[in-house]
Amino acid sequence: MAQAINKLTTFEEFIEWYPNNGIPYELHKGVIVEMPPPTGEHENVIGFLVGQIALQYLHKGLPYRIPKTGLVKTPDNDSTYSPDIVLVNHDNLVNEPLWKKQSTLVRSASIPLVVEVVSTNWRDDYHDKFGDYEEMGIPEYWIVDYASLGGKRFIGNPKQQTITICELVDGEYQTTQFQGNKLIVSPLFPDLNLTAQQIFDSAL
Repeated sequence: MAQAINKLTTFEEFIEWYPNNGIPYELHKGVIVEMPPPTGEHENVIGFLVGQIALQYLHKGLPYRIPKTGLVKTPDNDSTYSPDIVLVNHDNLVNEPLWKKQSTLVRSASIPLVVEVVSTNWRDDYHDKFGDYEEMGIPEYWIVDYASLGGKRFIGNPKQQTITICELVDGEYQTTQFQGNKLIVSPLFPDLNLTAQQIFDSAL
């Protein structure tokens, strides 16, 4: 739900306003937006993916971590997102001016991967966040549509459970879709041995 306000909100105002009530909020083009309440299936998928991704970077000894909560702020200062999963390069946090006090990331070098598990506000994931993560230069972005909520132009007609992996190439996202028993191909984690269906089944 968009907050009823007469003027656009800055990042600084958003952080100062943010209530400690357990409800997640994001800032979309200067408007404070309350996120849809998570379902158990949605949280199951997030938990499964966190485990699978963590296995990859721990096995390789990479300096990555997945915080419980972390914000990603766009350079124009009018949007701030709370991804379902944000993979953080711990070695680059020294270059993050907002991390210590506000757990907020602004540099793409700190964010190897973001994952959004699609909810009823699917347009945010396929439109706004796609464009903003791309503009920020985040190398890899997954859109996990386990409930087939996205528009038909994104996941087919009839709609199908789909995982869209976006890889940054020459400043633009190149997208590849995965459905059914097709093995996921992640540029960041090429040894990932995981099918789209395994991710979809984790919702149950």
